[in-house]
Amino acid sequence: MVLLSTCVAVCGSFAFGSCVGYSSPTQSAIREDLQLSLSQYSIFGSIVKIGAMIGAITSGKIADFIGRKGAMRISAVFCIAGWLAVYFSMEAWLLDSGRFCTGYGIGIFSYAVPVFIAEIAPKNLRGGLATLNKLMIVCGSSVAYILGTVVTWRTLALTGLLPCFLLLVGLFFIPESPRWLAKVGLKNEFNLAIRNLRGKDADVSHEAAEIQVYRLFCSIRFYIICCKCAHLVGPERYLIRKVSAG
Repeated sequence: MVLLSTCVAVCGSFAFGSCVGYSSPTQSAIREDLQLSLSQYSIFGSIVKIGAMIGAITSGKIADFIGRKGAMRISAVFCIAGWLAVYFSMEAWLLDSGRFCTGYGIGIFSYAVPVFIAEIAPKNLRGGLATLNKLMIVCGSSVAYILGTVVTWRTLALTGLLPCFLLLVGLFFIPESPRWLAKVGLKNEFNLAIRNLRGKDADVSHEAAEIQVYRLFCSIRFYIICCKCAHLVGPERYLIRKVSAG
């Protein structure tokens, strides 16, 4: 189940790479079909980074509020909407809007995917599985570059939908991150998720206790920081608040 969950999650990494690699092989075709100037296409190529920055900034709050799976689901929806907008675009504004949406989606992916993998993987596999995130980003970019030389830019936009759809479907068959479930106090769901990941016959008592202790430690640490912050004034208080916010 850990390997399946990782494979589903890295579909988001592949979508990330596909989005990043899209604008390079399609430049001449898009400019010719939509009669875009170089500056207009430059906006199209760069607006994805603005969307990604906003997505990355909001990704932590989203993943903490609705879970790692929920964050990846939202990311996939934004990417799908963005790719469809690019595919059907006849004017620059719709093209840029779609590119911005895909950028926002991959910005959330950039946080949610590696965190999810790190939280579900056992210690002996964590390092190896975590590298799949970067590997699939590179693979996604490479596939976009290669396909961009043999298919039209609209068809290439449709290929960007595939990993997003695979992710959305796969999320129904994998458990949520046990660490997030423990963090929000869902004990029954936590026990079910960790048993699904490690196997029904596996002894998960030690790992479950470790996660619960870590959660308790974080809560106590945050409480201590808040108490210290209450007795500080001026720049020191502001600094403690920023550090505790992570």
